[in-house]
Amino acid sequence: MQYLNSSVIFKIKKVFRYFLLYGFRRTIIKILGQLHMAKKYTRLPSPPKRIGSRQIVGIIGCGNYCFCNIAFYLRQRAGSVMAACIDIDINRAASLSGYYKIPVYTADASEVIGNEQVQLVYIASNHASHADYAIRCLERGKSVYIEKPHAVSGEQLARLIKAMEASCGKVFLGFNRIQSRFGSIIKRYLNGQPGPGFYNWFIAGHEDLSCHWYQNPGEGGRVLGNLCHWIDFILYLASEKNYPVRIIPVVHSAPNGNIIVVYEFKDGTVANLSFSIKNEPFEGVKEKFTAHKGNCLITMSDFQTMTIEVQDVKKKFHNFYRDHGHKANIVSAYVNVAMGLPYDRERQLSYVWNTGWLILKTKEALETGMEQTIYPTSERAFDEKSYPQK
Repeated sequence: MQYLNSSVIFKIKKVFRYFLLYGFRRTIIKILGQLHMAKKYTRLPSPPKRIGSRQIVGIIGCGNYCFCNIAFYLRQRAGSVMAACIDIDINRAASLSGYYKIPVYTADASEVIGNEQVQLVYIASNHASHADYAIRCLERGKSVYIEKPHAVSGEQLARLIKAMEASCGKVFLGFNRIQSRFGSIIKRYLNGQPGPGFYNWFIAGHEDLSCHWYQNPGEGGRVLGNLCHWIDFILYLASEKNYPVRIIPVVHSAPNGNIIVVYEFKDGTVANLSFSIKNEPFEGVKEKFTAHKGNCLITMSDFQTMTIEVQDVKKKFHNFYRDHGHKANIVSAYVNVAMGLPYDRERQLSYVWNTGWLILKTKEALETGMEQTIYPTSERAFDEKSYPQK
């Protein structure tokens, strides 16, 4: 949501609330992100300087998420490591370059993908372009961090898998919640319990996005733009080996809001995802998670407070500021590439396919109103012609 045209009182309340939720530095960068998106140059500035030896990161897509998360956390944790950035809106590329002192900015992706200094490319452009940019990078032997979603069709997913198999580059996905502190704690406690689990997510999302580019044909809509985060988390908890998975959709009128999806896994695990767009939450997306497995009961609110009960033992957890796992997810990809850390290629191939296919089949279930059943990665076919565009 754009806030620059809101009333002064609304802006003051919003800033104060964000100070409490995210702290001073994150709130300031979110404010600057709004200004960044509105920036227009009468004369484009000169790039800051030549590329340094530590600057091995390229950026594709210089929008608000990149400005407030990817570039922010990379500079905060790794320093000056960004070498080049590209956006189809040259004003955004110039603004990102100016604020974060990125030596090269451009509107031509080949200037980033073809740059020999760039080893890792963060892709945060429009959704339909993610897979194609990633494939071009992989073909040049570069590693990629793909902001969600990593594919908007089965055809794109199949081509991405093929590119991963043929490339020495590494692939990291932008599903941050599984990298959060609470995400790790939830996984640890639930793994310590026997039997199937029962999981429930309730999300109050952004209101109608009918005028947003999310809704442009081919971009994937609400499921690939929003729900993919929680679908990925459900698979993280239930296990990628827990197949087949039955997807049961409940949608009132259109698959872009007021949705309920039920997932039934092979071992009897059931997960329910409810997504409401009744109005715009003042604090942004609100989410509640509950889980019951064995003797463990979990309730979690907005990745800020959580209670875990295991029989007579009750523990309460609190994050001083909301932590959705953005920092850990973004920075870990850079650290892995920069330090040459181990990378389980087969494991990542399986993960990229499984989470992508579950998300795409959820979208299909909601669009058709029909149940879907999917099977494990070992049964996938890689002929992209067999996956028509949706």
